[in-house]
Amino acid sequence: MIQFPEINSKIQFLKKEKEVELHLLREDLIHPTISGNKFRKLKYNLIEFTKGNYSALLTFGGAYSNHISATAAAGKEFKIPTIGIIRGEEFELKFPENPTLKFAKNCGMKLKFISREQYKNKTNPDFLDQLKSEFGEIYILPEGGTNHLAVEGCEEILNQQTKEFDYICCAVGTGGTISGIINSAKKHQKIIGFPALKDSDFLNDEIKNWTGRSNFMLVSDYHFGGYAKVNPELIDFINEFKDQFDVTLDAVYTGKMMFGLDQLIKNGFFSSNTKVLAVHTGGIQGNEGMNQKLNKRNKTLIL
Repeated sequence: MIQFPEINSKIQFLKKEKEVELHLLREDLIHPTISGNKFRKLKYNLIEFTKGNYSALLTFGGAYSNHISATAAAGKEFKIPTIGIIRGEEFELKFPENPTLKFAKNCGMKLKFISREQYKNKTNPDFLDQLKSEFGEIYILPEGGTNHLAVEGCEEILNQQTKEFDYICCAVGTGGTISGIINSAKKHQKIIGFPALKDSDFLNDEIKNWTGRSNFMLVSDYHFGGYAKVNPELIDFINEFKDQFDVTLDAVYTGKMMFGLDQLIKNGFFSSNTKVLAVHTGGIQGNEGMNQKLNKRNKTLIL
């Protein structure tokens, strides 16, 4: 069986502004390629994989997916065959130009490219049965990696060293990471999520599938136009953050979270003598692909 060591990520003090202390939980430093919340989400799923008679671990994602990248890396490290069902047939011929897919392929992941229309069936039982017929006895992980075992893994993000904070903040994609944090938070702690999606109304119900607690709120004002959408203001903020704190943020999740959190502090959202902890969930691998897009438009790149 796979053995995972207990990991308590280091906490980095960032600044004190308006009598509010801001700290960063460096989950991005857990592992060089199985980064941040993806390490947490995969942990118990990989253990479960080893208990069964599975031929491979199959999952879903877009062409720049952190989850695809981390799953491929985990497969290589733990010698588990992996299969990625990739949204967008057009990437099949040009995947060598895509840093995420190229990395996944080099890790040994088998890539299957399907149309965006087909991809909508990723949770359809009949479609999943077709994949089982094609690939054999597979262990299926949903897009983004969120299931009950992923939430259990994310409950380990918080620990004894995080109990002193009043607020815990994180970026939100599918809702699994914030659900684990909500479940393990102390009674006095409030959780704030920053959705990366433009249309995120569904997330409250999605999160409630994984937790019975109500100690959280979602701030949906900092998606910058939608998933993986950016503008010069966001890129400048990410680069200034890197220069000031020597921390790289990604433009899809953590950059937007930290921008939003910075605005909340400046706007007086938090009362005096409040201690805030932001969770850096990793995902830095996506910056290379984002820079390719920015470079084609002659825009400022992420440092």
